[in-house]
Amino acid sequence: MSDPAKTRRHAERVKELVASLVREIKDPRLGMVTITDARITGDLREATVYYTVLGDPTEQAGTQAALESAKGMLRTRVGHALGLRHSPSLAFVLDNVLDNVKEIDDLLAEARLRDEEVQRLASGKQYAGDPDPYKSEDDEDDTERVGAREDLG
Repeated sequence: MSDPAKTRRHAERVKELVASLVREIKDPRLGMVTITDARITGDLREATVYYTVLGDPTEQAGTQAALESAKGMLRTRVGHALGLRHSPSLAFVLDNVLDNVKEIDDLLAEARLRDEEVQRLASGKQYAGDPDPYKSEDDEDDTERVGAREDLG
């Protein structure tokens, strides 16, 4: 096991290397790919590279196939650049961050609509009861006495 700081440095380096090497892949199936993150195990043997692809599911599948096809070349180049005894094996995972963003945006829009509906229903309505239900008549007498003491002092 290596220390966590070293593992993070290597993961960041793997991310940078793969991002720069992806541009060199001459596969026509490769779409507009962005490397978003990389994680590497503590023993530095396995790296998971996360990526996003602009386009529909067929373009995403084509990009997945292109990355799998170029995995050997990428692993060799990353291993040489890292200078480790063993080149980490690479696994590519589609990062669905754009789908998650869309889902969150939809939920927020729905919440805003519900809030507007509540505001519309609440307009012109009054609270049932006094504005301050915890205020008692004794409190009013106390404030009158305090004001009288300040006038004397």
